[in-house]
Amino acid sequence: MKLTFQGQLTELQTGIDLLLRDLGVACGEDGLIVRVEPSGGELEVGVKGGEGYIRYGAKHQFFRGLGLLVQKGRDGAEFELREKQQFDTIGPMFDLSRNGVLTVGAFQFLLRKMALMGLNTVMLYMEDTYEIEGEPYFGYMRGRYSQAELKEIDDYADQFGIEAFPSIQTLAHLEEFLKWEPVKEYKDTKGALLVGSEKTDRLVERMIRSVSAPFRSKKIHIGMDEAEELGRGKYLDHNGHVSRFDIMTGHLEKVLSVTRSMGLKPMMWSDMFLKLASANGEDYYGHETQIPEEMARRIPKDVDMVYWDYNHVDSKDYETLIAKHRPLGNNLVFAGAVWVFNTFGVNYGLSLPATETALTVCKKEGIREVYATMWGDDGMESNPYIAFLGLQLYAEHAYTEGSPSEADVAERVKFCTGIDADAYMQLRYLDETPGAEPNNQKQSNPSKFLLYQDVLLGLFDKQIEGLAMNEHYAELEQAFAQRRNPEAELDYLFDVPQKLARVLKVKSEIGIALKRAYDAGDKDTLKRIAKDTLPLIAQSVKDLRAAHRKQWLTMFKVFGWEVIDIRYGGVINRLDTAGMRLMDYVEGRIDRIDELEQERLVYSTTNRFNQKGAGWCSYYYRMASPNVFFHVLNPF
Repeated sequence: MKLTFQGQLTELQTGIDLLLRDLGVACGEDGLIVRVEPSGGELEVGVKGGEGYIRYGAKHQFFRGLGLLVQKGRDGAEFELREKQQFDTIGPMFDLSRNGVLTVGAFQFLLRKMALMGLNTVMLYMEDTYEIEGEPYFGYMRGRYSQAELKEIDDYADQFGIEAFPSIQTLAHLEEFLKWEPVKEYKDTKGALLVGSEKTDRLVERMIRSVSAPFRSKKIHIGMDEAEELGRGKYLDHNGHVSRFDIMTGHLEKVLSVTRSMGLKPMMWSDMFLKLASANGEDYYGHETQIPEEMARRIPKDVDMVYWDYNHVDSKDYETLIAKHRPLGNNLVFAGAVWVFNTFGVNYGLSLPATETALTVCKKEGIREVYATMWGDDGMESNPYIAFLGLQLYAEHAYTEGSPSEADVAERVKFCTGIDADAYMQLRYLDETPGAEPNNQKQSNPSKFLLYQDVLLGLFDKQIEGLAMNEHYAELEQAFAQRRNPEAELDYLFDVPQKLARVLKVKSEIGIALKRAYDAGDKDTLKRIAKDTLPLIAQSVKDLRAAHRKQWLTMFKVFGWEVIDIRYGGVINRLDTAGMRLMDYVEGRIDRIDELEQERLVYSTTNRFNQKGAGWCSYYYRMASPNVFFHVLNPF
């Protein structure tokens, strides 16, 4: 396919060249003539009478139109599309703070895919991964971005009409900075700043000035979520008991004084206000929580409130919670999610229905600004690339008055990313296993805890007893293999999931087999497991690690990989020790294996585990061992 563009192309040409190169489409005088014209706001694209046209109201709409033209006009067939954008602003939030700091090149790749989809904004979540002059420990050894790198990302995004802007923390979630002894003067508790301190006020001002400088946008997300520790550490020692709402609003006013002086447009997470208004301070998304009029009156109105909600699938929940935000009187923004949190895969069984419901309600409620968060909790074993199907759903919702069809979303994601929707959907089954809730709506993550759990200690063995996990992962390995397409640019993304399934088809239930054989005095089975099965698992883990390392270094800076490396090393070393312990027992050098003498208990009885069955564990160190990884005498 060859195209010849006619019209005012000055601000579009660089973006055109980049996207057509990705698509394998050339520009030339003998190509299909494509007339580029402004529109009244809608996107119009088609081929008619042997000529193509793209009429657009905003820059980012043109690049979506370019993708649609190539997608639907490759064979020369005539077509006409008209789309009205349903949200003023829509795009992803990339978590760049939980070890996975995207390289500039990887970020640019994501931006090109976003441009084809028609997304027009990107939020960069950076707790301490940007530089502040005079604060060498801020982002130290964490892959922090330089101002030059952030400017390069912003410049690249602007070529496609995508607004990039920073999301930072100005109150809590700063554990990785505050852990350093030389900055203890800023520290209230483990993760919260010591508010009310002049030094802290100056730090926050330098944060805002430093992180906003590289961006064209005047938007800035100032965070301030999940600050349960607020005022409970050194602040309490210095000031005695002060209402957390008073502390919160006092600090917010100081932060806003900085953004006002700089002409910035701030937004913040809304959850702390709901939490402070709730009866128990915990069930803040419960239907009984109401914002008191006095509280609403005291909250500044020149900061947008971001209502985040990642796991509801009933429209009534969103309608109720949006209504609870209305008394605040602030402009309301919505943040949903593509569930790459705390797993190797993507929970599409939950993400897609939750997105469908949430964005439908947002349209009905007149919310005009929407984000798709992709958190990297506990080390970022996953990555944002495998979330493309979820992002495509956000994009298609943005240009569809009602709901986009599954077929349209599938056709678009195949075009924009080169990967079939079915292949993306297969990733859900890394965690949607026997024992999980339907569509994994309680966010089970066995792909992670079954990999990292110790084969001798078997912390999750009782939890999965009776579930056909080995069989599930054996079938999943084959399913991945059947859907691989070596010619696809992103085929390598499925190498890690496939190799993980290969590990788990043997490792998932090995602890159960060990305990059963040990209790039965079956030394022949123990010897076979020690000599054959455990080395097989260890080799599979080594293969997985190599694939994961290659993938990581393709998209992320090297800082943070050492954490995953150490985790893999722990699995391999413990397999080696397990083999030694088994053979010592089988050959009579020890008369018992203490680890296998222990009774297996259910890991958790919370509602996310349903007493038995696959469930959720948030932290690696809790998966790997019940013993002490670190001990903090004074968490504050």
